[in-house]
Amino acid sequence: MAERFARYARSPRHNATVNSLQFGGREDDPTFQGQELRFGFPAHEPTRYYQNSLELDIGGTTFELHACRGETDDHTWVHCPERRVLCTGDLIIWGVPNAGNPQKAQRCPWDWAKGLRAMAETRASSMCPGHGGPVVNDPELVRRILLDTAAFLEEIVERTLAVLEDGSPPHVDVVRRVKLPESEAAWLQPVYDEGEFIVRNVIRYYGGWWSGRPSDLKPAPRTDVAAELAALGGGASALLARAAELAPHNMLLACHLADYALEAAPDDPRIAEGVAALYTERGSREAGLMATNLYRTAAANALRGRPTPDA
Repeated sequence: MAERFARYARSPRHNATVNSLQFGGREDDPTFQGQELRFGFPAHEPTRYYQNSLELDIGGTTFELHACRGETDDHTWVHCPERRVLCTGDLIIWGVPNAGNPQKAQRCPWDWAKGLRAMAETRASSMCPGHGGPVVNDPELVRRILLDTAAFLEEIVERTLAVLEDGSPPHVDVVRRVKLPESEAAWLQPVYDEGEFIVRNVIRYYGGWWSGRPSDLKPAPRTDVAAELAALGGGASALLARAAELAPHNMLLACHLADYALEAAPDDPRIAEGVAALYTERGSREAGLMATNLYRTAAANALRGRPTPDA
């Protein structure tokens, strides 16, 4: 926990910005619901640390604390055996686990799954998740939610590693080849994070940062690439026009062309408006909050004439 606070203290503005993007879709306004986002050490720092587990007696009631690497390296879940209540924190959020966040530090879904299985072994009757409503006096449902979520994460990890082991293709190809598990369960819908992002986090842990494309190892500035492609294609307006044609049936490809158009002509208001409209539309099609807000940010950046920064 102390290490996480130290990381926040080293990059407070960065963390405020990425959280603003994640929740509000605006990097020029580092707030959340009108409140300033602050990162660093808290006003009252922890006075007691534990490594694996810790048992506390509070007013004659026992609380068992267990460490688990989940959304953060210092996650804790709590079990009250006398009352058969489980407090999962953000290990359960009534949605696909936040194990793939594209802007945040490394997450480890394999350890997350272990923690979920350990919680299932408590046979708790009631569960208080980090987000969403509680489950009260329904031990079978509590256990099913925990085990379903663990299996979901384990499947993503195993399927991603299987593709990596098949000749270690470029990372961009790994993502496309992994068949994501599907679930109708209300607690495994991609309302916030999503399976594709979790795949990318598994790749990041096992495979490093390079995409595998030769030109990406030491790439040219994106603006240079964009200018060259625009010249070959008949100008930034031609790229944007083609993006608009593609958008109804291939939005993913359309957005690549839109990026290049904006990067080739960031001061052209017609290009800016066209790219903003494209990303506004893409954001409206997304189910997950993170993807929706990041595309909203792309739209806002386009209107300000700000292309995607160089890698």
